[in-house]
Amino acid sequence: MKERLEGLARVAVRRPGLTVAIVLVLALGGAALSLGLKPSAGSDTFVSRSSSSFQATDQDHKNFGGDAVILLIKEPLTDLVQTKDLATVTFLEACLAGQYVVPNSQLQSFQPAAAGSHAPYGGYGSPCGRLMALKPVQVVYGPGTFLNRAVAAVNLQTQALLRSAQQSVANAESAAYQLALGRHLSRKQALTAANSAGQLEQQQQLQQLEELYVQSGINGTPRIDDPQFIPQIVFDQTRGVNQPKARFAYLFPTSASALIQVRLKASLSDAQQAQAISLIRQAVRMPMFQLAYGGTYTVTGVPVVINDLASAITGSIGVLLIAAVLVMALTLLIVFRRRLRLLPLVIALAAVGITFGATAVVGASLTMASIAVLPILIGLSVDYAIQFQSRASEARSGAGAESARAAVLRAASLGAPTIAAAALATATGFVVLLLSPVPMVQGFGLLLVVGIGIAFVCALTAGSAALVLVELGGGRFAAAFRGAGEILRDAFRRPAKLLSGRGAPVRTVRFSPKSAAQVRTAGASRLTWLLAHPGRVLAIGAVLAVLGWVADTQTGVQSDVTKLVPSNMPALRNLHELEQVTGVSGEIDVTVHAADVASPQTVGWMIGYEQKLLSHYGYLETKGCSQSTLCPALSLPDLFSAGAGNGPTAASSLTTSSINSLLAAVPAYFSQAVITPDRHDATLAFGIRLMPLARQQRVIDYMSSQLHPPPGVSARLAGIPVLAAQANAALSSSSRRLLTLLAGLLAVGLVLLAVFRRVERALVPLVPIALATGWSALILFVIGIPLNPMSATLGALVIAISTEFSVLLSERFRQERSAGCGLDEALARTYRSTGAAVLASGVTAIAGFGVLVFSNITMLRDFGFVTLVDLSVSLAGVLLVLPAVLIVFERQDLAESARAPMRAFARAAPRLRRRAKVA
Repeated sequence: MKERLEGLARVAVRRPGLTVAIVLVLALGGAALSLGLKPSAGSDTFVSRSSSSFQATDQDHKNFGGDAVILLIKEPLTDLVQTKDLATVTFLEACLAGQYVVPNSQLQSFQPAAAGSHAPYGGYGSPCGRLMALKPVQVVYGPGTFLNRAVAAVNLQTQALLRSAQQSVANAESAAYQLALGRHLSRKQALTAANSAGQLEQQQQLQQLEELYVQSGINGTPRIDDPQFIPQIVFDQTRGVNQPKARFAYLFPTSASALIQVRLKASLSDAQQAQAISLIRQAVRMPMFQLAYGGTYTVTGVPVVINDLASAITGSIGVLLIAAVLVMALTLLIVFRRRLRLLPLVIALAAVGITFGATAVVGASLTMASIAVLPILIGLSVDYAIQFQSRASEARSGAGAESARAAVLRAASLGAPTIAAAALATATGFVVLLLSPVPMVQGFGLLLVVGIGIAFVCALTAGSAALVLVELGGGRFAAAFRGAGEILRDAFRRPAKLLSGRGAPVRTVRFSPKSAAQVRTAGASRLTWLLAHPGRVLAIGAVLAVLGWVADTQTGVQSDVTKLVPSNMPALRNLHELEQVTGVSGEIDVTVHAADVASPQTVGWMIGYEQKLLSHYGYLETKGCSQSTLCPALSLPDLFSAGAGNGPTAASSLTTSSINSLLAAVPAYFSQAVITPDRHDATLAFGIRLMPLARQQRVIDYMSSQLHPPPGVSARLAGIPVLAAQANAALSSSSRRLLTLLAGLLAVGLVLLAVFRRVERALVPLVPIALATGWSALILFVIGIPLNPMSATLGALVIAISTEFSVLLSERFRQERSAGCGLDEALARTYRSTGAAVLASGVTAIAGFGVLVFSNITMLRDFGFVTLVDLSVSLAGVLLVLPAVLIVFERQDLAESARAPMRAFARAAPRLRRRAKVA
């Protein structure tokens, strides 16, 4: 490794201008490519695509459409469904479905016109026209479409009954006529008999029709503007005045609201879905769809929140990049006391550009987690550049080209292998994130691993070339570096001048000799105590770490996507409003698959399963969803409940003939939402009330435990609530986090052992790392910020970052001891040289994490707060505890060395006695 790293640096310093140019071109090209990265905030970033629940949800979406975009209509139902507003809503729903409706005098309702026969609402360039052209919507369910289809269905059924009655009369007349002729009556007598039989049959048919009308409450021919018929469909007066029927809660959740559900096609890409949502929002703002009685539309739903979150991700990148650059520049100017203090930042930006360009090349997307890589990678890249630059500055003994090249090569020979080992161990710590159950965290870890490799290579090549160029005078490159440095210095000096007075010089605060001596004395006394009592230091650190590991099991976890996005996002506020109005936070689907899901056995099982769950969770139709954990949504059993009743009786009364007859009579508009045309798949849908995810998981577990479908039938739970609960359960597992922590320590230990080839050299830096994970968990518990998919990985992150600090210090100490320095002198030299650089790079790395607090995404902001505090504690802990570990191991080595001659003498004593006897 040493020879290869030195060779790479030698190539860079031999052609420094070309090296810098190549890195610059790659960085600019990568930055350009990264502009094409697409944000993603879908459910597959939280739950693995290989999981059973995700596959069930994906199949459910393919069969019946994706999660619905919801239009919440806030208007009293008496104004909405009994006035011209119903026609307005009908036209809006047709627009959203890419259709145009026309009045049908035969069916007394609005029905879709033939495709291409009418221009879309507002013209072909309007939102309705674009929705008609793009066809992103699979189906629309809303008050207008539902009531128009209901009126049409009743009229079709009435017409079918009338035709059947007329056919019965005709059959009776024909039979009577033939019977009369068979009895040799005259033709006139036969016609009289036929007329009599027809009249009798007509009276019987009319009597049956009257009974049906009485039972259904229908008077005359139903019309969409019928003030008697429409209320019969919508309202249930037994629940209260103008209260909607509970079974239609998915359309009429309250007496003052209604819902339009727009199910988009599952095959849409993220960009197509974003375009469809934008067109829906534009459509509801069209003047022709405004409600006459002051009703309002609110576009919401999980797809809307996810779409807006993707936009927030794009916006966060610019904010985080600007914040990271400013914070890093300020940090470097304050803590890094070398020439070219801003060179590490330039190298870091180049590494970030190349990394994200490579991400775009492989076709990956941006998630909430991957954008967090930006400031973190800048911090780590600056860290490696600082370490290498510090080594080069130490090695430089004079001026001139030869001394500059020699200093860089010496730094590559002595410092680069240690930095490489630390970077490798850090990357290994991030590799452990691949064990996370959350896909976006896996991508976060993988992107950091790639970025660390690129950052180290950039620091070694571009860093070496830039140092040589500047020492040579560098021509245009050096002038560019100097110009950039002057601009940034002026930028940071101006605010300071303004703060200290208009045009006043900036004052530098200096310690007096007395105060400096006091500081040195206080620091020396503390260090003396630490060196004198290494055992106590380790004991205190171990106790705090154990407390932290125990506290980690009690730390809460938040994985609900609606709790992790910007709290001020309008789409999120609208979703909360929808939840408050409906009392339902989501829909759980039970996907059923069989050769024929419409068999009596399967349908009977579905009816029984639905009734059992609703009864268990206290659902009553008279009370609706207001006091029930689960409530029914549109599903296959609902098609049979009206005619056959509920419960076991309904299931036992089903036959193949009755099922086929009912499905044939139900309009395709209704049946397509619950059963596929080939009858291989069906769905049971339940609305679940707003509740904590832990309780939601218990509901889902109970639902799963009651799934006992008949032989040959499979059933699985699907839906966003199922995926959210699954992610929460995986993240809440303290045992999983502990195993991940142990895996991280083991992986880092094995890497260090493979690099250093000695157990002691691998174990020494690992001790403070292990303790730091416990300290960070304890701090997190004390702060009280809940874990989320990002901060749940904190143990692995602490391992990854602390490893570098610990390895750099322990290896520098080993080099000083090998050079012949005593214990105290070696520690002093280590902390005076590498310790100062580690402190500087540690502060910059922590600043990189801390930039995340500027994000408006709740998950990233909480992650930034947590890492800002915990990594600060980890850095301080490593700087304080590592000396104690080094001393303990040194004393063991000294004791071993002292005992070695005694053991050698003990082994040689018998031989000496034998020789003495012989003599």
